[in-house]
Amino acid sequence: MVRHTPDFLRARESGLSLRSLALEQLAASRMDTLADSIDKKVEAKDIDPAAFTKPYLEFMTNNPTVFHATEYFKQNLISAGFKELPSRENWAGKLEPGGKYFATRNGSSIISFSVGKAYKPGNGVAMIAGHIDALTARLKPTSTKPNNNGYIQLGVAQYAGALNETWWDRDLSIGGRVIVRDPKTGTTTIKLAKIDWPIARIPTLAPHFGIGMMGHNNRETEAVPIIGLDNSDLFSSSSDSTPLEPLGGAGSFISTQPPKLVKLIARQLGIEDYSTILNWELELFDSQPAAVGGLDKEFIFAGRIDDKLCSWAAFVALLHAKTDDNDGVIKLVALFDDEEIGSLLRQGARGNFLPITIERAVEALAAADDKAVFGPGLVGQTFANSFLVSSDVTHAAHPNFPATNLAGHSPRLNVGVALCVDASAHMTTDSVSMAILDRVAQLAGTVNQRHMIRNDSRSGGTVGPMLSSAMGVKAADVGIPQLSMHSVRATTGSLDPGLGIKFYKGFLDNWEKVDREWHP
Repeated sequence: MVRHTPDFLRARESGLSLRSLALEQLAASRMDTLADSIDKKVEAKDIDPAAFTKPYLEFMTNNPTVFHATEYFKQNLISAGFKELPSRENWAGKLEPGGKYFATRNGSSIISFSVGKAYKPGNGVAMIAGHIDALTARLKPTSTKPNNNGYIQLGVAQYAGALNETWWDRDLSIGGRVIVRDPKTGTTTIKLAKIDWPIARIPTLAPHFGIGMMGHNNRETEAVPIIGLDNSDLFSSSSDSTPLEPLGGAGSFISTQPPKLVKLIARQLGIEDYSTILNWELELFDSQPAAVGGLDKEFIFAGRIDDKLCSWAAFVALLHAKTDDNDGVIKLVALFDDEEIGSLLRQGARGNFLPITIERAVEALAAADDKAVFGPGLVGQTFANSFLVSSDVTHAAHPNFPATNLAGHSPRLNVGVALCVDASAHMTTDSVSMAILDRVAQLAGTVNQRHMIRNDSRSGGTVGPMLSSAMGVKAADVGIPQLSMHSVRATTGSLDPGLGIKFYKGFLDNWEKVDREWHP
């Protein structure tokens, strides 16, 4: 087992090789240079995980919502030479061996892939799938609330398990997407908004009142954010005596939203005519930047680690995957929305986004091959030759609740990814897939840990079972460990993003080789 001792961690910033330090600076310098931070000829085992701590922190701080994360991935793909495949268009003649492509759905899910130069129709796909949605609180369709003792409040609805006790007394901001119509052309577009300072807070009640604040509170009435003050009702003779009237005409969207918030979002987006805002999908997020912590900076403290951790690591691994002339497979990373609420919507993993993307890609590639005949047989052959790494964060061993840890199955931080097993099939890992990924780790120079819950605990789910059953592909569940899952702010190891990249790159680079060892 690789052991990252305190001395190692303490010295890693000053003791990095010049090359590793240069990689860290390059990776963190600009978003569109992320793809250049590693030479694609470098083996996974030669990657220094410490080079990716800072870029990960910046990604987490700058992309708080699922829409910002998707746009970040999209712009990095374009910078790396990937071509977009619009779903409304015919893909025939647009794909070829050696090409790099991506597709999006709903602005909140994205699939990116590269085709091996030696690809032949029927060859497999090395897939990594994760999710980029996170627990949050979204503004209600009518988010305006009456003046309450001088406070301007905001109507929000929990997404998944948000608005739990960890959200109270946090510095919260607002971001998401805004639908805008151009008054001159009538064209409707989507703009991304993000307020860069905290404007909301859910205040707790002091213990003096004898009302408990842990687990007894009504999320509809007692977890309402405050976003400003309006004491105009106290000064009837003042020029400010009249409360702000709703903006827009009767029945307009903006008339249902707090006027000050409408003006703030409009100002940020450069919108002068408020009535051109047709709707928005905004959410609260913890505004505190992601940061390293601990005596030796061995931790990362951040919001939304679940699961922008595994997703970012897998994405970076794809950007840096090797591109040898004899590569015969498709290397793919799929990042979904809606995992936290069951993945049932079209942009979720239960939708057809991944299988239809693979089928359309195979169809386009087969059309350019004189010997290939596209149909169910070719699609079935493709899936039979493929492997899915379902990747989501998993629970690290907990220091304060040791009774929840299972001996030999509770992974530690800064060691490596964990292969996640569940006897009731909430995870996809079995003996074959575990042996395959242990071989991948051996080639990548990483350590695979194990995770399994106790028999008296309830397991969470991943996108693995739904995707592997839909496509019939071999699969395993892999997770990077974290503490405080489903809290507004969680903890992972400062080396864990880089360790994830090492493993995922090792899988993408070596899946074809490992598969041949099983099926020569």
